[in-house]
Amino acid sequence: MSDKPLRDVVILGGGSAGWIAAARIAARNGKGPDAVRVTLVESSAIGTIGVGEGTWPTMRNTLRKAGISETRFIRDCDAAFKQGAKFVRWTDGTDADGYYHPLNPPQGATQINLSGHWEARRATDPAAFADAVDFQPALCEGGLAPKAITTPEYGGVANYAYHLDAGKFATMMRDHSVNTLGVVHIVDDVIGVRMADNGDIAGLDLKQGGAVEGDLFVDCSGFAALLIGNVYGARFRDCSDVLFADHALAMQVPYAMPDSAIACHTISTAQSAGWIWDIGLWSRRGVGHVYSSSHISHDAAEAELRAYIGPQADGLAARRIAIRAGHRETFWSHNCVAVGLSAGFLEPLEASALMLVETAVDCLADRLPRTRAVMRTMADQFNAAFTHHWERIIEFLKLHYLLTKRTDTGFWRDNVDPASVPDGLREKLEIWRHHPPAAQDFAHQPEVFSWPSYQYILHGMGFANNHAGLAEIHADQGAARRWFAANDRVRREAMAQLPRHRDLLDTIRAHGLQAV
Repeated sequence: MSDKPLRDVVILGGGSAGWIAAARIAARNGKGPDAVRVTLVESSAIGTIGVGEGTWPTMRNTLRKAGISETRFIRDCDAAFKQGAKFVRWTDGTDADGYYHPLNPPQGATQINLSGHWEARRATDPAAFADAVDFQPALCEGGLAPKAITTPEYGGVANYAYHLDAGKFATMMRDHSVNTLGVVHIVDDVIGVRMADNGDIAGLDLKQGGAVEGDLFVDCSGFAALLIGNVYGARFRDCSDVLFADHALAMQVPYAMPDSAIACHTISTAQSAGWIWDIGLWSRRGVGHVYSSSHISHDAAEAELRAYIGPQADGLAARRIAIRAGHRETFWSHNCVAVGLSAGFLEPLEASALMLVETAVDCLADRLPRTRAVMRTMADQFNAAFTHHWERIIEFLKLHYLLTKRTDTGFWRDNVDPASVPDGLREKLEIWRHHPPAAQDFAHQPEVFSWPSYQYILHGMGFANNHAGLAEIHADQGAARRWFAANDRVRREAMAQLPRHRDLLDTIRAHGLQAV
């Protein structure tokens, strides 16, 4: 173990993961007496998956910390705003079946838990949980943006993330990383890996000649996992016994008219053996079908996708992507860290892919090891944290399936089989029958999905509980009424003041937002 300062970070692989890592590490650590050099190596022969179009609000901080203006991002990436997700036909499969998972927390979340109070009000107030505790579902239903043109960059009236064109996003991040942040970009194929005596990676041998040496290697090589898998043999932990989806079909769908409304939320519509995502960008929609090939044929899955899209699907090609659900047992080994698809992959039900990239890169960029000597301890912390994150995400995604009341196909019946439910989720559900989800239920902070997210899903899908009888409901009735009233007031004000989503995007593209 050497006290030699860390000077060279080498990233293997481009795409969204590689260029997010390059931009954040260079922006945070590329100046000053301890400055590091960042080099990204990618092959021209290997394409990217390119369908990660949904994000979480974390992307706002990622872009800001990388030094990218929100106006540029929206223009360059055909980006649109995302205020949450609407889940359609997940509970009973009827046309009236739908609920929201907004990105705002419930009103007064730091001071009161409104879950039980909402249960107690249901006899006289039929409002859905998300509508009763938050105003964002009304904005989504009304096609309104989460901010106005006068709102500064990265600020919002409501919390928001983005929908983006993944290919254009990677290009923007590459250009900013190379031209502004000084990242060295090498387009070449890796034909060998040089190892040091202590088991570290010393360098990468390139096809066109030469080698790239480094002190820390970030494996963003996608499903190939060329370093963390091929060099260090980090085992893959399969979770297909919990999450059954193993394929996706993706299509790019043009709008019917240039001024067609743009949904400001992801629409996830359940099908016979999976679900369809519908994401609105400024220039087009991204629509795809995630499904289990054990429960439906590829042809039948494509037929369901085309039936959902309608006549606009005529003549459009569908791209099929295999999903191997799971993650590595080790993410950081020696001086190699896996980020993105090399670390693992899950169906994009709650847009966790880019969020996990951002979370991993935050750990690296904000606490980059100063020497090799501290790397083992930091690797242990990283591995423990990300094992936890992946396990909790798997539980959260399974929750969407487990709570269904659908019995119309084998896919939905199999998803409620107790044998497919992780023990941790089963234990939490038993608690949540008697107490609503709260921060105390999650020992690791911050969680990728925190207790408000669980409340939105549980109540949205009609999870049976006895929260209305809790003693705290009677003690806090006055405070609860004030928070419910505050939400009604904020909803009215936001609905009156915020612009249509497309109108705001068009204005930003023409005139820009106020710089921070």
